[in-house]
Amino acid sequence: MKYLLALDQGTSSSRALLFTLQGEPVAMARREFRQLYPRPGWVEHDPLEIWESQLQAAQEVLARAGVEAQEVVALGLTNQRETTLVFERGTGRPLHNAIVWQDRRTAPWCQTLKAQGWEPLFRERTGLLLDPYFSGTKLAWLLENVPGLREKAEKGEALFGTVDTWLLYRLTGGKVHATDPSNASRTLLFNLHTLSWDQELLDVLGIPRAMLPEVRPSAGDFGETLPGLLGEALPIRGVLGDQQAALFGQAALGAGEGKCTYGTGAFLLLHTGERPVLSKKGLLATVAWSLGDRASYALEGSVFMAGAVVGWLKDLGLVQESAQVEALAREVADTGGVYLVPAFTGLGAPYWDPYARGAILGLTRGTGKAHLARAALEGVAFQVADVVRAMEEEAGLLLKELRVDGGMAQNPLFLEIQADLLGVPVLRPKVTETTALGAALMAGVGAGALGLEEVKGAWTLEARFDPRMPEEKRKALHGGWRRAVERALGWAREEG
Repeated sequence: MKYLLALDQGTSSSRALLFTLQGEPVAMARREFRQLYPRPGWVEHDPLEIWESQLQAAQEVLARAGVEAQEVVALGLTNQRETTLVFERGTGRPLHNAIVWQDRRTAPWCQTLKAQGWEPLFRERTGLLLDPYFSGTKLAWLLENVPGLREKAEKGEALFGTVDTWLLYRLTGGKVHATDPSNASRTLLFNLHTLSWDQELLDVLGIPRAMLPEVRPSAGDFGETLPGLLGEALPIRGVLGDQQAALFGQAALGAGEGKCTYGTGAFLLLHTGERPVLSKKGLLATVAWSLGDRASYALEGSVFMAGAVVGWLKDLGLVQESAQVEALAREVADTGGVYLVPAFTGLGAPYWDPYARGAILGLTRGTGKAHLARAALEGVAFQVADVVRAMEEEAGLLLKELRVDGGMAQNPLFLEIQADLLGVPVLRPKVTETTALGAALMAGVGAGALGLEEVKGAWTLEARFDPRMPEEKRKALHGGWRRAVERALGWAREEG
Protein backbone atom coordinates (compact mmCIF):
# COMPACT_ATOMS: atom_id res chain seq x y z
CA MET A 1 0.00 0.00 0.00
CA LYS A 2 1.22 3.50 -0.83
CA TYR A 3 0.35 6.68 1.04
CA LEU A 4 0.55 10.48 0.94
CA LEU A 5 1.47 12.38 4.11
CA ALA A 6 0.05 15.87 4.68
CA LEU A 7 1.40 18.29 7.28
CA ASP A 8 -1.30 20.85 8.15
CA GLN A 9 0.21 23.62 10.25
CA GLY A 10 -2.55 25.85 11.65
CA THR A 11 -2.91 28.83 13.94
CA SER A 12 -3.57 26.89 17.14
CA SER A 13 -2.35 23.38 16.33
CA SER A 14 -0.15 21.32 14.06
CA ARG A 15 -1.73 18.28 12.45
CA ALA A 16 -0.55 15.42 10.28
CA LEU A 17 -2.87 13.30 8.16
CA LEU A 18 -2.19 10.17 6.14
CA PHE A 19 -4.15 9.47 2.95
CA THR A 20 -4.21 6.70 0.38
CA LEU A 21 -3.39 7.63 -3.21
CA GLN A 22 -7.15 7.64 -3.79
CA GLY A 23 -7.59 10.42 -1.22
CA GLU A 24 -9.06 8.26 1.54
CA PRO A 25 -8.07 9.34 5.07
CA VAL A 26 -6.19 6.72 7.09
CA ALA A 27 -5.07 8.43 10.31
CA MET A 28 -4.64 11.83 11.95
CA ALA A 29 -2.52 13.24 14.78
CA ARG A 30 -2.71 16.70 16.34
CA ARG A 31 -0.56 18.76 18.70
CA GLU A 32 -1.50 22.16 20.11
CA PHE A 33 0.95 24.95 20.94
CA ARG A 34 0.87 28.24 22.84
CA GLN A 35 -0.59 31.54 21.69
CA LEU A 36 1.48 34.52 22.85
CA TYR A 37 0.02 38.01 23.41
CA PRO A 38 2.91 40.31 24.44
CA ARG A 39 0.82 43.49 24.04
CA PRO A 40 -2.79 44.35 23.10
CA GLY A 41 -3.26 43.66 19.39
CA TRP A 42 -0.02 41.67 19.17
CA VAL A 43 -0.09 37.90 18.50
CA GLU A 44 3.03 35.73 18.35
CA HIS A 45 4.08 32.08 18.17
CA ASP A 46 7.30 30.42 19.28
CA PRO A 47 8.85 29.13 16.01
CA LEU A 48 10.42 26.15 17.78
CA GLU A 49 7.03 25.15 19.21
CA ILE A 50 5.56 25.26 15.71
CA TRP A 51 8.38 23.02 14.45
CA GLU A 52 8.37 20.57 17.35
CA SER A 53 4.58 20.19 17.39
CA GLN A 54 4.51 19.57 13.63
CA LEU A 55 7.32 17.02 13.76
CA GLN A 56 5.69 15.18 16.68
CA ALA A 57 2.36 15.06 14.84
CA ALA A 58 4.06 13.61 11.74
CA GLN A 59 5.88 10.96 13.77
CA GLU A 60 2.71 10.10 15.67
CA VAL A 61 0.48 9.67 12.60
CA LEU A 62 2.88 7.19 11.01
CA ALA A 63 3.08 5.22 14.27
CA ARG A 64 -0.68 5.31 14.75
CA ALA A 65 -1.29 4.00 11.22
CA GLY A 66 1.48 1.41 11.47
CA VAL A 67 2.97 2.77 8.24
CA GLU A 68 6.68 2.74 7.46
CA ALA A 69 8.30 5.75 5.86
CA GLN A 70 9.16 3.82 2.70
CA GLU A 71 5.42 3.35 2.07
CA VAL A 72 4.94 7.14 1.78
CA VAL A 73 5.15 8.33 -1.83
CA ALA A 74 5.44 12.01 -0.96
CA LEU A 75 4.87 14.63 1.72
CA GLY A 76 2.71 17.71 1.18
CA LEU A 77 2.70 20.81 3.36
CA THR A 78 -0.06 23.35 4.01
CA ASN A 79 0.04 26.17 6.50
CA GLN A 80 -1.44 29.22 8.17
CA ARG A 81 -0.67 32.02 5.77
CA GLU A 82 0.86 35.49 6.32
CA THR A 83 2.51 34.55 9.63
CA THR A 84 6.05 35.92 9.45
CA LEU A 85 9.34 34.42 10.67
CA VAL A 86 13.01 35.38 10.55
CA PHE A 87 15.79 32.89 11.26
CA GLU A 88 19.54 32.48 10.90
CA ARG A 89 21.01 30.93 7.78
CA GLY A 90 22.84 27.70 8.50
CA THR A 91 21.74 27.18 12.09
CA GLY A 92 18.01 27.79 11.56
CA ARG A 93 17.97 29.63 14.89
CA PRO A 94 14.85 31.86 15.21
CA LEU A 95 15.75 35.54 15.48
CA HIS A 96 12.36 36.57 16.90
CA ASN A 97 9.00 35.03 17.66
CA ALA A 98 6.76 34.49 14.64
CA ILE A 99 4.36 37.41 14.11
CA VAL A 100 0.97 35.80 13.49
CA TRP A 101 -1.41 36.80 10.69
CA GLN A 102 -3.87 38.16 13.30
CA ASP A 103 -1.32 40.65 14.65
CA ARG A 104 -2.21 44.34 14.16
CA ARG A 105 0.99 46.08 15.28
CA THR A 106 1.74 47.48 11.82
CA ALA A 107 -1.65 49.20 11.35
CA PRO A 108 -0.14 52.72 11.76
CA TRP A 109 2.57 51.85 9.23
CA CYS A 110 -0.07 50.75 6.73
CA GLN A 111 -1.98 54.00 7.25
CA THR A 112 1.19 55.98 6.61
CA LEU A 113 1.86 54.08 3.37
CA LYS A 114 -1.71 54.72 2.26
CA ALA A 115 -1.38 58.41 3.05
CA GLN A 116 1.79 58.50 0.95
CA GLY A 117 -0.20 57.11 -1.98
CA TRP A 118 1.36 53.64 -2.22
CA GLU A 119 -1.77 51.49 -2.00
CA PRO A 120 -2.69 51.57 -5.75
CA LEU A 121 0.77 50.23 -6.64
CA PHE A 122 0.54 47.41 -4.08
CA ARG A 123 -2.99 46.51 -5.19
CA GLU A 124 -2.07 46.43 -8.89
CA ARG A 125 1.10 44.37 -8.38
CA THR A 126 -0.01 42.01 -5.57
CA GLY A 127 -3.82 41.94 -5.68
CA LEU A 128 -3.85 42.71 -1.93
CA LEU A 129 -4.81 45.62 0.31
CA LEU A 130 -2.27 47.54 2.38
CA ASP A 131 -3.19 45.86 5.64
CA PRO A 132 -1.25 44.51 8.65
CA TYR A 133 -2.82 41.11 7.90
CA PHE A 134 -0.17 40.45 5.26
CA SER A 135 3.50 39.58 5.78
CA GLY A 136 5.28 42.54 4.18
CA THR A 137 4.83 45.16 6.87
CA LYS A 138 5.40 42.52 9.58
CA LEU A 139 8.81 41.80 8.07
CA ALA A 140 9.55 45.52 7.75
CA TRP A 141 8.70 45.93 11.46
CA LEU A 142 11.08 43.12 12.42
CA LEU A 143 13.89 44.69 10.40
CA GLU A 144 13.37 48.00 12.19
CA ASN A 145 12.90 46.64 15.71
CA VAL A 146 15.12 43.55 16.16
CA PRO A 147 18.67 44.72 16.94
CA GLY A 148 21.19 43.63 14.31
CA LEU A 149 18.59 41.99 12.06
CA ARG A 150 18.91 44.41 9.15
CA GLU A 151 22.69 44.02 9.04
CA LYS A 152 22.35 40.24 9.05
CA ALA A 153 19.64 40.39 6.36
CA GLU A 154 21.72 42.56 4.03
CA LYS A 155 24.59 40.07 4.32
CA GLY A 156 22.26 37.15 3.56
CA GLU A 157 22.73 35.77 7.08
CA ALA A 158 19.09 36.28 8.15
CA LEU A 159 16.28 34.62 6.22
CA PHE A 160 12.58 35.38 5.93
CA GLY A 161 9.81 32.88 5.55
CA THR A 162 6.17 32.20 6.07
CA VAL A 163 5.40 29.02 8.04
CA ASP A 164 5.84 26.75 5.02
CA THR A 165 9.35 28.12 4.45
CA TRP A 166 10.29 27.69 8.10
CA LEU A 167 9.12 24.06 8.16
CA LEU A 168 10.85 23.27 4.85
CA TYR A 169 14.11 24.68 6.22
CA ARG A 170 13.87 22.52 9.34
CA LEU A 171 12.64 19.38 7.54
CA THR A 172 15.54 19.52 5.05
CA GLY A 173 18.23 20.46 7.55
CA GLY A 174 18.68 23.91 6.04
CA LYS A 175 19.13 22.67 2.45
CA VAL A 176 15.94 24.27 1.13
CA HIS A 177 14.90 27.90 1.64
CA ALA A 178 11.81 28.07 -0.54
CA THR A 179 8.11 28.79 -0.78
CA ASP A 180 5.41 28.41 -3.42
CA PRO A 181 3.39 31.09 -5.27
CA SER A 182 0.23 30.57 -3.20
CA ASN A 183 2.09 31.60 -0.03
CA ALA A 184 4.32 34.17 -1.73
CA SER A 185 1.23 35.92 -3.08
CA ARG A 186 0.13 36.72 0.51
CA THR A 187 3.23 38.72 1.44
CA LEU A 188 2.66 42.12 -0.31
CA LEU A 189 6.03 41.49 -1.96
CA PHE A 190 5.11 39.17 -4.85
CA ASN A 191 4.11 40.33 -8.31
CA LEU A 192 1.05 38.37 -9.51
CA HIS A 193 1.81 39.14 -13.14
CA THR A 194 5.49 38.17 -13.28
CA LEU A 195 5.24 35.49 -10.55
CA SER A 196 8.37 36.87 -8.91
CA TRP A 197 9.45 39.08 -6.03
CA ASP A 198 8.90 42.74 -6.93
CA GLN A 199 11.97 44.93 -6.40
CA GLU A 200 10.02 48.21 -6.29
CA LEU A 201 7.76 46.91 -3.51
CA LEU A 202 10.80 45.59 -1.63
CA ASP A 203 12.36 49.06 -1.87
CA VAL A 204 9.20 50.77 -0.56
CA LEU A 205 9.23 48.53 2.53
CA GLY A 206 13.03 48.49 2.90
CA ILE A 207 13.38 44.71 2.63
CA PRO A 208 16.69 43.20 1.40
CA ARG A 209 16.09 40.72 -1.43
CA ALA A 210 18.80 38.43 -0.05
CA MET A 211 16.55 37.24 2.77
CA LEU A 212 13.66 36.08 0.54
CA PRO A 213 13.06 32.41 -0.26
CA GLU A 214 13.18 30.88 -3.72
CA VAL A 215 9.71 30.51 -5.25
CA ARG A 216 9.10 27.01 -6.61
CA PRO A 217 5.96 25.53 -8.25
CA SER A 218 3.34 24.33 -5.76
CA ALA A 219 3.66 20.82 -7.21
CA GLY A 220 7.43 20.80 -7.22
CA ASP A 221 10.64 19.53 -5.72
CA PHE A 222 11.09 20.95 -2.22
CA GLY A 223 13.86 18.55 -1.25
CA GLU A 224 13.74 15.61 1.14
CA THR A 225 13.29 15.30 4.87
CA LEU A 226 16.33 14.43 6.95
CA PRO A 227 16.37 10.62 7.26
CA GLY A 228 16.40 10.71 11.05
CA LEU A 229 13.15 12.67 11.38
CA LEU A 230 10.56 10.21 10.04
CA GLY A 231 12.46 6.96 9.59
CA GLU A 232 13.98 7.71 6.21
CA ALA A 233 14.15 10.58 3.73
CA LEU A 234 10.71 11.50 2.36
CA PRO A 235 10.34 13.57 -0.83
CA ILE A 236 8.52 16.87 -0.23
CA ARG A 237 6.59 17.49 -3.43
CA GLY A 238 3.71 19.85 -2.62
CA VAL A 239 3.28 23.18 -0.79
CA LEU A 240 0.11 25.31 -0.56
CA GLY A 241 -1.36 27.99 1.71
CA ASP A 242 -4.30 26.63 3.68
CA GLN A 243 -7.20 28.22 1.79
CA GLN A 244 -5.70 27.37 -1.59
CA ALA A 245 -5.11 23.81 -0.38
CA ALA A 246 -8.80 23.56 0.50
CA LEU A 247 -9.70 24.76 -3.01
CA PHE A 248 -7.46 22.04 -4.50
CA GLY A 249 -8.80 19.45 -2.05
CA GLN A 250 -12.32 20.35 -3.18
CA ALA A 251 -11.16 19.64 -6.76
CA ALA A 252 -12.27 23.14 -7.83
CA LEU A 253 -9.76 23.04 -10.65
CA GLY A 254 -11.47 25.14 -13.33
CA ALA A 255 -12.58 28.74 -13.75
CA GLY A 256 -15.98 29.36 -12.17
CA GLU A 257 -15.56 26.65 -9.52
CA GLY A 258 -15.40 27.66 -5.89
CA LYS A 259 -15.40 26.59 -2.28
CA CYS A 260 -16.43 28.02 1.06
CA THR A 261 -14.98 26.99 4.39
CA TYR A 262 -17.32 27.81 7.29
CA GLY A 263 -15.29 28.26 10.43
CA THR A 264 -15.54 31.11 12.93
CA GLY A 265 -15.80 33.20 9.77
CA ALA A 266 -16.24 32.02 6.21
CA PHE A 267 -13.54 31.93 3.53
CA LEU A 268 -14.61 31.88 -0.10
CA LEU A 269 -12.34 31.22 -3.06
CA LEU A 270 -13.45 31.39 -6.69
CA HIS A 271 -11.12 29.91 -9.29
CA THR A 272 -10.63 32.56 -12.00
CA GLY A 273 -8.47 30.56 -14.40
CA GLU A 274 -5.02 31.52 -15.63
CA ARG A 275 -5.38 35.26 -15.07
CA PRO A 276 -5.49 37.37 -11.92
CA VAL A 277 -8.66 39.43 -11.43
CA LEU A 278 -7.93 42.68 -9.59
CA SER A 279 -10.85 43.71 -7.41
CA LYS A 280 -12.47 47.08 -6.77
CA LYS A 281 -14.83 45.64 -4.15
CA GLY A 282 -12.30 44.70 -1.48
CA LEU A 283 -11.80 41.13 -2.66
CA LEU A 284 -8.27 39.74 -2.83
CA ALA A 285 -6.60 38.39 -5.96
CA THR A 286 -4.29 35.51 -5.15
CA VAL A 287 -2.38 32.69 -6.76
CA ALA A 288 -4.31 29.47 -6.28
CA TRP A 289 -1.35 27.22 -7.19
CA SER A 290 1.21 26.64 -9.90
CA LEU A 291 1.85 23.43 -11.83
CA GLY A 292 5.11 23.72 -13.73
CA ASP A 293 5.26 27.17 -15.30
CA ARG A 294 1.46 27.60 -15.35
CA ALA A 295 -0.29 29.39 -12.51
CA SER A 296 -3.96 29.32 -11.60
CA TYR A 297 -5.55 32.28 -9.82
CA ALA A 298 -8.45 32.88 -7.48
CA LEU A 299 -10.50 35.65 -5.95
CA GLU A 300 -10.77 35.44 -2.18
CA GLY A 301 -13.37 37.00 0.07
CA SER A 302 -14.05 36.62 3.77
CA VAL A 303 -17.13 36.85 5.96
CA PHE A 304 -16.19 37.83 9.50
CA MET A 305 -19.00 35.99 11.29
CA ALA A 306 -20.17 32.49 10.35
CA GLY A 307 -19.89 29.80 13.03
CA ALA A 308 -19.44 32.61 15.54
CA VAL A 309 -23.11 33.57 14.92
CA VAL A 310 -24.18 30.10 16.07
CA GLY A 311 -21.98 30.55 19.13
CA TRP A 312 -23.75 33.84 19.84
CA LEU A 313 -27.14 32.09 19.81
CA LYS A 314 -25.74 29.67 22.38
CA ASP A 315 -24.41 32.54 24.50
CA LEU A 316 -27.90 34.09 24.47
CA GLY A 317 -29.35 30.87 25.84
CA LEU A 318 -31.53 30.15 22.80
CA VAL A 319 -29.85 26.72 22.59
CA GLN A 320 -27.67 24.71 24.95
CA GLU A 321 -25.48 23.22 22.22
CA SER A 322 -24.61 24.53 18.76
CA ALA A 323 -25.96 21.35 17.17
CA GLN A 324 -29.46 22.27 18.44
CA VAL A 325 -29.71 25.35 16.21
CA GLU A 326 -30.87 23.33 13.20
CA ALA A 327 -33.74 21.68 15.07
CA LEU A 328 -34.85 25.03 16.53
CA ALA A 329 -34.74 26.78 13.16
CA ARG A 330 -36.73 23.95 11.53
CA GLU A 331 -39.67 24.70 13.83
CA VAL A 332 -40.66 27.51 11.45
CA ALA A 333 -40.99 27.60 7.66
CA ASP A 334 -39.37 31.04 7.36
CA THR A 335 -38.12 33.91 9.50
CA GLY A 336 -41.46 35.70 9.59
CA GLY A 337 -39.85 38.71 7.92
CA VAL A 338 -36.97 38.94 10.41
CA TYR A 339 -33.45 39.77 9.16
CA LEU A 340 -30.36 39.38 11.32
CA VAL A 341 -27.24 41.18 10.10
CA PRO A 342 -24.35 39.65 12.08
CA ALA A 343 -22.02 42.64 11.79
CA PHE A 344 -20.72 42.17 15.34
CA THR A 345 -17.18 43.08 14.25
CA GLY A 346 -18.06 45.13 11.19
CA LEU A 347 -18.80 43.91 7.68
CA GLY A 348 -16.26 42.44 5.28
CA ALA A 349 -16.45 42.15 1.49
CA PRO A 350 -18.07 43.67 -0.44
CA TYR A 351 -19.02 46.38 2.12
CA TRP A 352 -15.78 46.77 4.09
CA ASP A 353 -17.11 48.83 6.94
CA PRO A 354 -15.35 48.04 10.25
CA TYR A 355 -17.77 50.37 12.08
CA ALA A 356 -20.98 48.59 11.01
CA ARG A 357 -22.81 46.88 13.85
CA GLY A 358 -25.17 43.95 14.12
CA ALA A 359 -28.87 44.52 13.61
CA ILE A 360 -32.12 42.58 13.93
CA LEU A 361 -35.00 44.02 11.92
CA GLY A 362 -38.57 43.02 11.23
CA LEU A 363 -39.48 41.98 14.77
CA THR A 364 -43.15 41.59 15.70
CA ARG A 365 -44.99 40.21 18.74
CA GLY A 366 -45.18 36.95 16.83
CA THR A 367 -41.39 36.61 16.57
CA GLY A 368 -40.06 33.64 18.52
CA LYS A 369 -36.77 31.93 19.22
CA ALA A 370 -37.09 29.75 16.13
CA HIS A 371 -37.46 32.81 13.89
CA LEU A 372 -34.27 34.30 15.34
CA ALA A 373 -32.37 31.03 14.88
CA ARG A 374 -33.45 30.79 11.25
CA ALA A 375 -32.66 34.46 10.65
CA ALA A 376 -29.16 33.89 12.06
CA LEU A 377 -28.53 31.06 9.59
CA GLU A 378 -29.90 33.19 6.76
CA GLY A 379 -27.68 36.10 7.84
CA VAL A 380 -24.57 33.99 7.27
CA ALA A 381 -25.90 32.64 3.96
CA PHE A 382 -26.80 36.13 2.73
CA GLN A 383 -23.26 37.37 3.46
CA VAL A 384 -21.77 34.48 1.50
CA ALA A 385 -24.16 35.18 -1.38
CA ASP A 386 -23.06 38.85 -1.37
CA VAL A 387 -19.40 37.84 -1.72
CA VAL A 388 -20.21 35.35 -4.49
CA ARG A 389 -22.14 37.99 -6.46
CA ALA A 390 -19.23 40.43 -6.14
CA MET A 391 -16.82 37.75 -7.34
CA GLU A 392 -18.99 36.83 -10.31
CA GLU A 393 -19.32 40.46 -11.34
CA GLU A 394 -15.62 41.22 -11.16
CA ALA A 395 -14.40 37.96 -12.71
CA GLY A 396 -17.06 37.84 -15.42
CA LEU A 397 -17.78 34.25 -14.37
CA LEU A 398 -20.82 32.47 -12.99
CA LEU A 399 -20.36 30.14 -10.04
CA LYS A 400 -21.36 26.66 -11.20
CA GLU A 401 -21.72 25.14 -7.74
CA LEU A 402 -20.37 25.79 -4.26
CA ARG A 403 -18.33 23.09 -2.53
CA VAL A 404 -18.35 23.45 1.23
CA ASP A 405 -16.57 22.30 4.36
CA GLY A 406 -16.13 23.42 7.96
CA GLY A 407 -18.38 23.30 11.02
CA MET A 408 -21.55 24.85 9.61
CA ALA A 409 -21.36 22.52 6.60
CA GLN A 410 -22.60 19.79 8.94
CA ASN A 411 -25.97 21.58 9.25
CA PRO A 412 -28.26 20.38 6.40
CA LEU A 413 -30.81 23.16 6.93
CA PHE A 414 -28.13 25.80 6.64
CA LEU A 415 -26.88 24.27 3.39
CA GLU A 416 -30.46 24.18 2.04
CA ILE A 417 -30.76 27.89 2.85
CA GLN A 418 -27.36 28.60 1.26
CA ALA A 419 -28.36 26.82 -1.96
CA ASP A 420 -31.67 28.70 -2.10
CA LEU A 421 -30.08 32.12 -1.58
CA LEU A 422 -27.26 31.44 -4.06
CA GLY A 423 -29.41 29.76 -6.69
CA VAL A 424 -26.74 27.10 -7.35
CA PRO A 425 -26.17 23.60 -5.92
CA VAL A 426 -24.19 23.31 -2.69
CA LEU A 427 -22.05 20.17 -2.46
CA ARG A 428 -20.58 18.60 0.68
CA PRO A 429 -17.82 16.02 0.16
CA LYS A 430 -17.30 12.79 2.07
CA VAL A 431 -13.82 13.92 3.11
CA THR A 432 -14.21 17.27 4.85
CA GLU A 433 -10.49 17.55 5.77
CA THR A 434 -10.09 19.36 2.48
CA THR A 435 -7.07 21.47 3.47
CA ALA A 436 -4.92 18.46 4.36
CA LEU A 437 -6.33 16.49 1.42
CA GLY A 438 -5.36 19.30 -0.96
CA ALA A 439 -1.78 19.29 0.33
CA ALA A 440 -1.57 15.50 0.02
CA LEU A 441 -2.97 15.49 -3.51
CA MET A 442 -0.64 18.32 -4.57
CA ALA A 443 2.30 16.25 -3.30
CA GLY A 444 0.98 13.30 -5.30
CA VAL A 445 0.92 15.46 -8.43
CA GLY A 446 4.40 16.81 -7.69
CA ALA A 447 5.72 13.27 -7.26
CA GLY A 448 4.20 12.16 -10.57
CA ALA A 449 1.97 9.64 -8.79
CA LEU A 450 -1.26 11.50 -9.65
CA GLY A 451 -2.65 13.54 -12.51
CA LEU A 452 -5.42 16.12 -12.35
CA GLU A 453 -8.01 13.50 -13.34
CA GLU A 454 -7.03 11.47 -10.28
CA VAL A 455 -7.34 14.62 -8.16
CA LYS A 456 -10.89 15.08 -9.46
CA GLY A 457 -11.60 11.42 -8.79
CA ALA A 458 -10.44 11.71 -5.19
CA TRP A 459 -13.32 14.10 -4.51
CA THR A 460 -16.51 12.19 -3.68
CA LEU A 461 -19.95 13.60 -2.93
CA GLU A 462 -21.53 13.02 0.46
CA ALA A 463 -24.58 15.28 0.12
CA ARG A 464 -26.00 17.63 -2.52
CA PHE A 465 -28.35 20.54 -1.80
CA ASP A 466 -30.17 21.92 -4.84
CA PRO A 467 -31.90 25.32 -4.82
CA ARG A 468 -35.68 25.04 -4.62
CA MET A 469 -36.65 28.66 -4.06
CA PRO A 470 -38.33 30.49 -6.97
CA GLU A 471 -36.19 33.28 -8.42
CA GLU A 472 -38.84 35.90 -7.63
CA LYS A 473 -38.82 34.99 -3.94
CA ARG A 474 -35.02 34.91 -3.86
CA LYS A 475 -34.86 38.43 -5.26
CA ALA A 476 -37.47 39.69 -2.80
CA LEU A 477 -35.59 38.22 0.18
CA HIS A 478 -32.33 39.65 -1.04
CA GLY A 479 -33.93 43.06 -1.41
CA GLY A 480 -34.99 42.89 2.23
CA TRP A 481 -31.49 41.82 3.21
CA ARG A 482 -29.94 44.77 1.41
CA ARG A 483 -32.26 47.15 3.25
CA ALA A 484 -31.28 45.53 6.55
CA VAL A 485 -27.57 45.88 5.70
CA GLU A 486 -28.14 49.57 4.94
CA ARG A 487 -29.52 49.99 8.48
CA ALA A 488 -26.40 48.29 9.93
CA LEU A 489 -24.14 50.51 7.82
CA GLY A 490 -26.23 53.56 8.66
CA TRP A 491 -25.68 52.96 12.36
CA ALA A 492 -21.97 53.57 11.88
CA ARG A 493 -22.61 56.79 9.94
CA GLU A 494 -25.08 58.10 12.51
CA GLU A 495 -22.80 57.27 15.44
CA GLY A 496 -19.90 58.98 13.67
